[in-house]
Amino acid sequence: MKVDRALLAGSVAAIVLASSISAMAADSNNNVGTEKIHHVLLLSIDGMHEVDFYNCTHGIAGANGGEPYCPNLAALSHTGITYVNATSSKPSDSFPGLTALITGGSPKTTGIYYDVAYDRSLDAPAVTTASGLAAGPCTAFGLPTGTTTDNTQGIDIDPTKLNGGAPGASLTDGTAAAIDPKKLERDPQKGCAPVYPWNFIRTNTIFGVVHAAGGYTAWIDKRPSYAFVNGPGDGRNVDDLYVPEVASTVVALPGVKTSEGASCATIRDAAGTSSWTSSFQNIQCYDALRVNALLNEIAGKTHTGAPAVTPAIFGMNFQSVYYGQSLNEPGVGKGGYQNSAAVPSAELLSEIEFVDASIGDIVNGLKDRGVYEHTLIIVTAKHGESPIDPTRYVADGANTPATLLGSAIPFSESPMNSTGVGATEDDVSVLWLKKGASLPAAVSLLESNAAALGLGEVLYGPTLAPNYNIGGLDPGQDPRSPDIIVTPNLGVTYSGNTAMIGDHGGFAHDDTNVMLLVSHPSFKPETVSVETATAQVAPTILTALGLDETKLDAVRLEGTRVLPDFDAELAR
Repeated sequence: MKVDRALLAGSVAAIVLASSISAMAADSNNNVGTEKIHHVLLLSIDGMHEVDFYNCTHGIAGANGGEPYCPNLAALSHTGITYVNATSSKPSDSFPGLTALITGGSPKTTGIYYDVAYDRSLDAPAVTTASGLAAGPCTAFGLPTGTTTDNTQGIDIDPTKLNGGAPGASLTDGTAAAIDPKKLERDPQKGCAPVYPWNFIRTNTIFGVVHAAGGYTAWIDKRPSYAFVNGPGDGRNVDDLYVPEVASTVVALPGVKTSEGASCATIRDAAGTSSWTSSFQNIQCYDALRVNALLNEIAGKTHTGAPAVTPAIFGMNFQSVYYGQSLNEPGVGKGGYQNSAAVPSAELLSEIEFVDASIGDIVNGLKDRGVYEHTLIIVTAKHGESPIDPTRYVADGANTPATLLGSAIPFSESPMNSTGVGATEDDVSVLWLKKGASLPAAVSLLESNAAALGLGEVLYGPTLAPNYNIGGLDPGQDPRSPDIIVTPNLGVTYSGNTAMIGDHGGFAHDDTNVMLLVSHPSFKPETVSVETATAQVAPTILTALGLDETKLDAVRLEGTRVLPDFDAELAR
């Protein structure tokens, strides 16, 4: 067949022109970026260890016939820097884990220790939260009584709904409008005003810096309390925030399919509907819903599909891998690992493959939009999960440090409070003592019960202060710093939850050694073995967009550096 070369050339030119126009439209309302990078996409695969990334890109006997099983992540690594010795926040809870990524800081500076923590300078909410944090008094401009701080689904208007109960919201549209101000802790020094999540964090974030510079910003996470990513202010530093409640009752999602083609139009696992987190299949539908929202944002729309622009900084977290690691679903299967080499179980393998396929769709979305060549993609994790070795798991909700200390800790934090939100304990125990309680006596009691507690290390006083400040309300003290942090032996979890076979929050290698990949089409493949921290992601993002990383409060205060070798690749 004879080809009309003029017609063919015209068609190719039209395609190139359309792609160019699309790329120009993507950047039309963004006033940040460099010649090489106009957009930064940050993805957190919660729970994803470095060894998970290594195994899935190289293959390991016992999974997928020994062949690699994450081709899309592998492809990104071919034009990226892999940091194999990256460490997440300590504690390695999701709240401080994400905070490190977006501020460059540790709890010492940001004030974020856990989603459930304690603040000596605040008072209890006006009404009891859905998680059980009791209402209490607050005297405007009076002395604070101190309170547990609840940044879980407990502050939603209705945590059983995917939209969090936000007034007038569609079924799936979870936003900060779902936060019930009556369930927020109150600040007596501000007339007992409720403390919204974005003002609970002490330092600014990458979203605030980029927004102030004229860049369009977006973020997708797992519940309304994650509106804290805005940073201090009016809660509007993230132009498009999507935070559907992950602990809500499972519902059918018409029009939603996973990247592997599974339909979510009907509930995939009808036995696991109490929460998206109670089913291997349903958690994939929850993530797929949010991937669709991210694809909308890539295409220059809001998460709901309204006209917008492709954000300068945006991204999301994935929940599926973490629940593939941690969930024991009766009648279905057990997640986690087969051995200490991190060979994934069949359920975990399925979750990793699902996330990888989703990342493939995300990359294709960037290419379709014409912005892939100008987008830096960072893939990491807020936290790991412990233990990898299934033989090391010990779940003990009875012998815990908080239970042992009993009345020495505030009642709102105490396990003695049968209707309360509970102590700050997972595979770590973060402890605040009552005013007047003896710190040496508390430590002595813990150490004398070391065997029963599975005690690994006790941090307090001088071993705590350099990295976490001295806790208290006196001058020079920090009202949020704990008095004691207990790190148990590997595998010990202070929980009696039989539905879980692992957890996070602790300081162990399995909790904190997470994957970290920084990819751009112009980068050559490289492996960096020197120790790095996920907190270094924040200044790296600002540098990539041509902004001053010292605009971040925590970067200035803690001296957080840009990731090694990034500047060289950026300049190459």
